[in-house]
Amino acid sequence: MDEQFILRVPPSVAERIDRLLSENPSSEDKLDLSFSEDGKTGSFVIGDVHFPASLLNLPCIVESYKTYDDNVLIKSADIGQMIMVREEGDPVPDVVEYRHGLTPPMRDARRRRFRREPDLNPELVRRVEKDLQNIMSGGTAENIDIEVVEQEEGGEASARHVNKKVAQPATKPDISEPGTAGEDPDRTESEDSDDSI
Repeated sequence: MDEQFILRVPPSVAERIDRLLSENPSSEDKLDLSFSEDGKTGSFVIGDVHFPASLLNLPCIVESYKTYDDNVLIKSADIGQMIMVREEGDPVPDVVEYRHGLTPPMRDARRRRFRREPDLNPELVRRVEKDLQNIMSGGTAENIDIEVVEQEEGGEASARHVNKKVAQPATKPDISEPGTAGEDPDRTESEDSDDSI
């Protein structure tokens, strides 16, 4: 498996690298990249000039491909980090994740393209984790609110807490047989229920 990285350099450094790669390999200029102990900051050397460098995470993974015949592409690596070389006076990035992707459509990708992580209360997370561990060990959860929801005749749902009495549904009156006094013997129950027409 290939080891690959993205090296982003200022335009002046890019010209020097291009010149160096197109010249004879035995030229005096050399390329060197070294990192400090933290692994996030380092130094990029071209010839005798040193440039500060930083290792930044990309907002999304980039796939790289190679080809042998300009027809078939073979995936060679997933790239998730980039080495950014800066000019000497440029400020050091204070974050470990680069804000933009590599192409113009991925500008400010983290804010525009990806869902925000939910704001969770750490105390709530601890309490739920403790309750789950209690339930898995055979116990019960603590500090829970139980609600009973019942459907009323008008179609509206009402919620009542368990510690309150739940009303018993009213019993239906006896329905007399069709053909008795006061009803039309030709109508059936299905016709009675369809009075909305």
